Amino acid sequence: MEKRIKKEALIIVNRELAFQNLEKEKRAAELIIANNELAFQNLEKEKRAAELIIANKELAFQNQEKEKRAAELIIANEELIFQNLEKEKRAAELIIANKELVFQNLEKEKRAAELIIANKELVFQNLEKEKRAAELIIANKELAFQNQEKEKRAAELIIANRELLFQNDEKEKRSAELILVNQELKKAEEYQIEYIKGLEEMMFMTSHKVRQPIANILGLSYLLHQQSVNSPDELEESLDYIKQSALSLDAFTKELTEFIFNLGEKGKIAFK
Repeated sequence: MEKRIKKEALIIVNRELAFQNLEKEKRAAELIIANNELAFQNLEKEKRAAELIIANKELAFQNQEKEKRAAELIIANEELIFQNLEKEKRAAELIIANKELVFQNLEKEKRAAELIIANKELVFQNLEKEKRAAELIIANKELAFQNQEKEKRAAELIIANRELLFQNDEKEKRSAELILVNQELKKAEEYQIEYIKGLEEMMFMTSHKVRQPIANILGLSYLLHQQSVNSPDELEESLDYIKQSALSLDAFTKELTEFIFNLGEKGKIAFK
């Protein structure tokens, strides 16, 4: 009986021992799994550490690039300050050039006003010549004097145009910012050239279309004064020639008036 009890106790102990061994094996398996997990985490940490080293190197490189960019920005700011100073100088030169251009335009307007007055006087004198044929010689002398004055004014205008061309060349060398001013100046030059051509054409017309009728009238007047007419028909023919010459002079006067008016209108259009 006692042996059986011991045997049963031994069986119970063996079972307990087997149970404990199973528990130990479970704990060992869990420990192996935990060690594997820890090894995996260590590998992940090493990867993270390697990535962090690469990231730190990249950050250091970016900081160096930023320092380079900052140095370049300082240089660029210094260059920008220098350019702004140059622009201020150019702006000052542009203001001086504009003042000079305004002064020249005022001088041109004065000359144009003087020319308009002279032209009005010429028209008035031509009307007076139609009414007073006997005073034609004196009026022609006055017209010749005025033409000489116009030639002087035209010569002064040519000199002024040459000076203006020289100044334009200098302005074009200084800056591209003067493009708008040069365009306005070009319009003024074109109008001046056209105006000079108009003056030359007007002087040509005056020299040819006025001189011929006057010469005819003077010649016929001389014949009448010398009493070289032998019959009433010759007298009538001479008077008819004088009338035709006067009509030619009248037609030219109207043509010259219209020409001067059109020339003035072109000037107004050019300076709008």
